[in-house]
Amino acid sequence: MANPRLIEEAPPIRSEFLPFSRPEIGEEEIEEVVQALRSGWVTTGPRTKEFEHRTAEYIGAKHAIAVNSCTGGLHIALAAIGVGPGDEVITSPLTFCSTANVVVHLGATPVFADIREDYNIDPAEIERRITPRTKAIIPVHFGGQPCRMDEILALARAHGLRVIEDAAHAIGATYRDRMVGTIGDATAFSFYPTKNMTTGEGGMVTTEDDELAERMRLLSLHGISKDAWKRYTSEGSWYYEVIYAGYKYNMTDIQAALGLHQLAKLNRFLDLRASMVARYEQAFRDIPEIRRPVVGDDVCPAWHLYAIQLELERLTINRAEFVEALRAQNIGSSIHFIPVHLHPYYRDRYGYKPGDYPRTEHTYERIISLPLFPGMKAQDLEDVIAAVTWIVQKHRR
Repeated sequence: MANPRLIEEAPPIRSEFLPFSRPEIGEEEIEEVVQALRSGWVTTGPRTKEFEHRTAEYIGAKHAIAVNSCTGGLHIALAAIGVGPGDEVITSPLTFCSTANVVVHLGATPVFADIREDYNIDPAEIERRITPRTKAIIPVHFGGQPCRMDEILALARAHGLRVIEDAAHAIGATYRDRMVGTIGDATAFSFYPTKNMTTGEGGMVTTEDDELAERMRLLSLHGISKDAWKRYTSEGSWYYEVIYAGYKYNMTDIQAALGLHQLAKLNRFLDLRASMVARYEQAFRDIPEIRRPVVGDDVCPAWHLYAIQLELERLTINRAEFVEALRAQNIGSSIHFIPVHLHPYYRDRYGYKPGDYPRTEHTYERIISLPLFPGMKAQDLEDVIAAVTWIVQKHRR
């Protein structure tokens, strides 16, 4: 609930609300969608195959499978490596619930490992939680900054585990000059409207492993035998076989029509995000009440999020009041994320409780994601900086 005192004191920084995020869709995307509709092929078809090809080429991955969401990509990747009842999968508690939900859907148990100061899973905490039942690790590249993949891969090799990366935030990011999407056994990306590129809903899963790629492709469309999408073309046949009990996770050509042009713009989007982050960094560098994101020297983030932390001990308001103070000045923000282990389902089913992951919980109480998207104007950015600075000055101890 909003704090009336904060709203009354708020200066009129903006007349219109600035959202936390907004997709940047141009006439090229719109025309491609129209052409897809006019073609008569609106589900998985030639545009989807072209989008897969171009994404694989962009990332430098051997295989790319277009899916309906990053969640679907994670699900088929875990299913393809054989995760099932009795298995455990280690991941971060500072993520969206779908990262853990897909583990539950397969009858396995999600096991959480606490985070580092960069918001990413701590390899030392992963190692502490490996048991004979552990089957896989899901590193989550929070905000577009890659995890410590060399350390995670070393752990996986030592214990015979598979690594499925949750790169919902991280298309275009690099770790030690390697593109995210070419490092682990498989990597799932998101093209949700808030992400660095969008297909409305949608995602992609990449891998270097031929056998894994084939299983994931089959699982993404009912487990039907190869090239099922061609059944309604002159090249296709009415006959098909079900190889696996698969899922309905295929991308449509309408979505891929957006993706083809979004992908072509991605590097420009990433450059714009990086320049905005540089301005935020400059503005907040000398404000001790604001802790800026920690970035490793050997990574190039995709900057999906610019997530600051409030030094609450230096302020007279809490995070919720800070968010409401921003809203009162027509500045949107978001919280990434409510830790998964604190949600009722995970508390009730697995017995997780507050205090289990202290670094994650400490971060959650303080974190705020500020507006960051390619369509932001210079004045929008300055308005965010002015609002944050004013709130800090008004409420510092």
